Amino acid sequence: MTPSPHPASGRPTFDAVLCDIDNVIRIYDPAPVTALERAAGLAEGTVMKVAFAPDTVLPLLVGRITPTEWAWSVARELTGLVPEVTAFELANALVDSPFHADETVVALLRGARAQHVRLILVSNASVQLEADLEVLGLTDLADDVVSSARVNIAKPDPRIFEIAVERAGVPAERCLFVDDTLENVEAAAALGMQAVHFREPEDLRRALGGR
Repeated sequence: MTPSPHPASGRPTFDAVLCDIDNVIRIYDPAPVTALERAAGLAEGTVMKVAFAPDTVLPLLVGRITPTEWAWSVARELTGLVPEVTAFELANALVDSPFHADETVVALLRGARAQHVRLILVSNASVQLEADLEVLGLTDLADDVVSSARVNIAKPDPRIFEIAVERAGVPAERCLFVDDTLENVEAAAALGMQAVHFREPEDLRRALGGR
């Protein structure tokens, strides 16, 4: 699903990049949660499965609850699998998971923007996203940020893509959308965008065509 960035005409096929943040630009370290799961006798990935169940995570993503309130809801779901105190320890460890920026991806995106390509970040995120971008030193990375918690709409709802396209200021077919979740990629493609399923930085490099 990776488009060709330079057709036979030589003209680039996109004027804006709409890029996901988590698992593309921002990478989380699961080790603290995994260690606690192991100590509690839980299968690896149990906390993520509980935390990201649609009914549990959607209120966070559309700005109805804070990360702290989300941790409480995750802990409630985990209680029964583990003692309450362990449930809260696991939930808080998830919310406080360390993260860093993928410098290869950041460099590629900065390079594209230097070539006068509009960059819009489109993220299913909590109300803490702006603060997290500051921690990462990335407040200047993009021309705009569309956070699900701020617009109260989460991917793959078409409306969040439409907001991002409007902020990009170019037609949907001139937008390159990048996301690690296939469902979101397919939703963007259905709106006429060029869409890339991100699995590694090389996917982005190829899509940008060496910009």
